[in-house]
Amino acid sequence: MIHEITPIAHIHTEFSSKFGIPRQSGLVEELKGTIIFEPEYRDPQALRGLDGFSHIWLIWLFSESVCREWSPTVRPPRLGGNTRMGVFATRSPFRPNSLGLSSVRIEHVEENHPKYGPVIQVAGADLMDGTPIFDIKPYVPQADSHPQALGGFSANVADYRLQVEIPENWLRQIPEEKQEALKKVLAEDPRPAYQKEAGRVYGFSFAGREIRFQVNGNVLTVCGVEKTW
Repeated sequence: MIHEITPIAHIHTEFSSKFGIPRQSGLVEELKGTIIFEPEYRDPQALRGLDGFSHIWLIWLFSESVCREWSPTVRPPRLGGNTRMGVFATRSPFRPNSLGLSSVRIEHVEENHPKYGPVIQVAGADLMDGTPIFDIKPYVPQADSHPQALGGFSANVADYRLQVEIPENWLRQIPEEKQEALKKVLAEDPRPAYQKEAGRVYGFSFAGREIRFQVNGNVLTVCGVEKTW
């Protein structure tokens, strides 16, 4: 039996492409997102009671990574992109069904937006702009939180953050309210794990701007900011 599911909403974020998006939700709380429902789901009654929760689960589509064939193993970025692990032991976008799962914090539930009806403002999202969302479920702390859970191979990979330097002339090109989010995105090291070439210039889109940067040692330096619209 084939079951078809369709998006109930789409999310709008600062990322127009995959590059630069944090690898997990919640890593950069300053990142904002707006969930806009499809017309047939714009009923405020569907959000009744949601304001009593602080976080929600988003079930969504890796819309830029949908593939017809799947592999039982993938190469997780956390392992440098050279070691294979079972696809079901990873959060890789390359899966039999290209579904993602993210936990985000609710900032505000607007029941009657003048144009879109009910809208949810969230923080900490790791989704690209326009990502289709298939379902929303409340995060329930007593059931969803497991402080003693094991992290598998991900717990054995040391976390590190880069020191970020943004010259004042480039920082001024970023809206003030989005500067801290950008700094934390950069500190997470947006580069592919298998690309650590010193001096190479990388770039990604953020908040309508192309951000270019270089990494030398543990220091990331922004070397260009240009508007893309």
